[in-house]
Amino acid sequence: MVISGTTRLLGIIGDPVHHSRSPEMQNRAVAEAGLDYVYVPLPVSPQRLSQGVAGLRALGIHGFNVTIPHKVAVLPLLDRLSPEAEAIGAVNTVHNENGCLVGYNTDGAGLVASLREELGFDPQGANLVVIGAGGAARAAIYALCAAGAQRLLIVNRSAERARELVRRYGKLFPRVRLEFRETLPSMLEDTDLLLNTTSVGMDGVSLSADPAALGENAVVYDMIYAPPESPLLAAARWRGLRCANGLGMLAAQGERAFTLWTGVIPLRGLMKSVLKS
Repeated sequence: MVISGTTRLLGIIGDPVHHSRSPEMQNRAVAEAGLDYVYVPLPVSPQRLSQGVAGLRALGIHGFNVTIPHKVAVLPLLDRLSPEAEAIGAVNTVHNENGCLVGYNTDGAGLVASLREELGFDPQGANLVVIGAGGAARAAIYALCAAGAQRLLIVNRSAERARELVRRYGKLFPRVRLEFRETLPSMLEDTDLLLNTTSVGMDGVSLSADPAALGENAVVYDMIYAPPESPLLAAARWRGLRCANGLGMLAAQGERAFTLWTGVIPLRGLMKSVLKS
């Protein structure tokens, strides 16, 4: 990769961001496509998010991803939102379109693609349990409802945040039975998918969710990908359930972001193969 005065800058903002695999897969896709871009990690604390985005705007960054904890807080700092991002209320991808910072959300579509490709799971008509109510959860719930979920239970310690999602998506998807609880139910036999959207497990701490309560045909998905096997996934694997971490979602959302920035569709499967190497 040769960096010159014409090289366009891409990146990812978050706190922390040192663990992100996005630079690795995005730069590989850039190289394979023969494009003049470079993608770098950009640590930005919550206290300096406004300054950080203003700085990226001033530097003319071509586009950037947004990760924890900025996916919701970044919204008022952008000029425009895509219809999907506006409905979700969270952004994970920003494109500088001729000086206008436009927010998109590719997380939800990436999740559904990963569930179908890696686990053979289709949300249509399914009963789902989603742990968390942050930016990642917003995108996941939107996409799962849009894909035809029958019932979706949001589990989150903050009842108000969960209620807000039930209200938001209840209006958009009146056919989906949306509920919330502050703690996970002890009985989950009728649950088809248990999805963790929180960062709990990244540091080895076990999530208060027991896959033993699930039926034998249930699927478990943990958005965490570092470590590759979170305590939740280890328990699900021991139980004999189909399960996957967030690498497939990361690759799928990254492919969509890459195309938004460059107008080029990356080589199919490239990003996923980079993440698995």
